[in-house]
Amino acid sequence: MSTIEDDDEAPSRPWRDTLVRLMHHRLFVTGLVLFGIVLIAGLAAPWAAGVDPSKIGMRTRFKPPSADFLFGTDNLGRSLWSRTLWGAQLSMIIGVSVVALNAVFGTIIGALAGYVRLLDKLIMGLNDAMMAFPAVLLAIGITAALGSSVLNVIIALSIVYIPRTARIVRASVIVLREMEYVQAAVAAGAGHWRILSRHIMPNALAPLIVQLSFLFAYAVLTEATLSFLGLGAVPPTPTWGNIMADGRQYLTDAPWIITIPGVALMLTVLGLNLLGDGLRDVLDPRLRIQP
Repeated sequence: MSTIEDDDEAPSRPWRDTLVRLMHHRLFVTGLVLFGIVLIAGLAAPWAAGVDPSKIGMRTRFKPPSADFLFGTDNLGRSLWSRTLWGAQLSMIIGVSVVALNAVFGTIIGALAGYVRLLDKLIMGLNDAMMAFPAVLLAIGITAALGSSVLNVIIALSIVYIPRTARIVRASVIVLREMEYVQAAVAAGAGHWRILSRHIMPNALAPLIVQLSFLFAYAVLTEATLSFLGLGAVPPTPTWGNIMADGRQYLTDAPWIITIPGVALMLTVLGLNLLGDGLRDVLDPRLRIQP
């Protein structure tokens, strides 16, 4: 009985040990707290915002932060508290969507390029052509061609970042396919799907997870850039980018309009980058410090 229990518990130990190391990693915990605050704010927006983020009140224009207006109001008298919370929700939706699409398509493309040698040059040639363009400029071009909407922003950011995710996966697969245990599986007659799904991809998850955590930050930041330029969500839908765009001409008289969403964006990106640094330190075996 004890042997069976030990066998059942054995697979969970690496994940449990990893979780313990993460919880003792200061950068990871700090990033988790910062990102958690923004995530909770976005999830709680329908209940915590209080008022419609698009509700105009000309009598309450340019109200500074106070007990009545926690984050103040903008040039149309709209509550910045409400608009910032709803902007957090939209940023989380876009970030999660882009990360999910990258996790699926970036993994498939990278695995095919790394495992099937005949496809490697073709796929990576297309990848290199995409990566030759700066990410923000390519996203601007795609969004301008597709039109301004949340869905088009997600599509544009996914197209921009999938080649980068595919390159990370490909590099891991190329190394892993030459490992002895993979060659043993090939010699034993295992099929290609079994080799990829059981022997290669589980061991390629660590760099992929780290990449996706940084990608979340890139997606949120690039979406804010697109919205600032008028290529994101169509107004009056609140995003951090278009809130800052509205407030830039009132920077002297009402600095809170651009400062508050800017701070929210900074904390989100900082938290995600700290999360990524912590994940990289713990999951990358080359960076582990042996006692």
